[in-house]
Amino acid sequence: MNEEEVLELYGLDPDTKHRERIRELLQQEIENQEAEDHEYLKTLCIMLFCIGNVEDTGLIWQAKRKNQDTGTYVDVQLLCGAGYEKTVTYLEQSHEDLAGEQLNYLRQCESYDFINFSKEEWVSNYKQYYEQP
Repeated sequence: MNEEEVLELYGLDPDTKHRERIRELLQQEIENQEAEDHEYLKTLCIMLFCIGNVEDTGLIWQAKRKNQDTGTYVDVQLLCGAGYEKTVTYLEQSHEDLAGEQLNYLRQCESYDFINFSKEEWVSNYKQYYEQP
């Protein structure tokens, strides 16, 4: 599957009923070491960002940390589909292995990447980029 196909199936701002399937597709793409184009991976991250479930932040973090290219390709803001504060609180209470690393990263980025952060604005910009209604 590619980004055009997944967008056609679910749209950029998918219904929450598709969340598990999108998570599965993202996990497969994270594990796909032969992928050279990361647009599909980023699109899946954006879809989860739009759904806004705080529990997806860990999976998006894995996608961002897949390799050096995805580290820059996947915007840090995509980690906070549930909102910056809610994500930080979730990570502070999390016992997942990578939660501390992700929390430190978010805190380092806060004063640069989360000034006047608006999920709605980011979603709107992504919709323009992908030419989605």
